[in-house]
Amino acid sequence: MELTHKEVKNIIEIIDGAEHLDEVELVFGGFRLHVRRGGSADSGGSRTIQSGISSVSPVAKSISTQSVPAAQARIADVSVADDEVAIRAPMLGTFYRSPSPGEKPFVEVGQQVKAHDNVCVIEVMKLFNTISAGVDGTVVSIAVENSSLVQYNQVMIVIAPAKKV
Repeated sequence: MELTHKEVKNIIEIIDGAEHLDEVELVFGGFRLHVRRGGSADSGGSRTIQSGISSVSPVAKSISTQSVPAAQARIADVSVADDEVAIRAPMLGTFYRSPSPGEKPFVEVGQQVKAHDNVCVIEVMKLFNTISAGVDGTVVSIAVENSSLVQYNQVMIVIAPAKKV
């Protein structure tokens, strides 16, 4: 039996409401959910951008998940060259390329971006978290389909940084 996205969101809401808990780890079959109130999520890589998070509850800032092996294999498929920057999901949520349905996407492959430009939105528990590029450069690839679930630390967008003059 697997947990659905809605069930995971419900679990996070329950944990968020339990103010006396600072850290919780839930293991269910091949699914692992680790939630830490406060603290920062460490990606372990110096070339990872996780910026521009807005309107996130303190609990949602430190969500890390490990799901079934097939999902992890899909996450690992994205290759990032040494001279490229991966924009990774800072949380579990739903990835959106545009600010709302029917509007044009924030970015397209080949587009020039500035560090402060919004590149996507991740929705968690009806909170929409804007993710910025974090670096000036050119969008090389968009590794996630619109409206799909992203895992913590999953590569969403790859950017080739602008050359410094």
